[in-house]
Amino acid sequence: MSDQPRAEKNQGDQEQGDDPQGDVLLRQFVNDIPVYDFDNTAFTKPRLLAEAQVAIVTTAGLRTDGDTYWAPGDQAFTEIPVDADKLALAHFSPNFDRSGFMADPEVVFPVKRLAELAADGSIGSVAPRHYSFMGAQPDHNLETMRLDSGPACAERLKRDGTDIVVLTPI
Repeated sequence: MSDQPRAEKNQGDQEQGDDPQGDVLLRQFVNDIPVYDFDNTAFTKPRLLAEAQVAIVTTAGLRTDGDTYWAPGDQAFTEIPVDADKLALAHFSPNFDRSGFMADPEVVFPVKRLAELAADGSIGSVAPRHYSFMGAQPDHNLETMRLDSGPACAERLKRDGTDIVVLTPI
């Protein structure tokens, strides 16, 4: 430790670890990734929260069958009953930090928090079923999710009477 007084930080000075060049390079790379452009943006005015049935849709690759494998490129979804108590994290990305989920699954799948909100009247009810997709997809077009599994999941949510979805993107 130095006995020298610290110089005041000027606007534009960098903290140790800041890397504006890295940020610029990352933004340049990301700006070149094609993004699907929808002709119309769907919107439906939701019910009041106090009346709404709420479900969770996550991209954590959760399974209820104990299997911890989710095949790369598999754009299907799994159904998670509201009372599921043994969830397996099948997220296959090697860069995904699993420690939050291991410490508290509510970080990814906050079904107990939804039950608390329903009990105190903040939301109407918790949906009987929730859904998980695999977020780490090598095919960034996500054509199967957009045209097949995504609409199929939405249809199940509608059939259950779900009004609002809490999305936990992982």
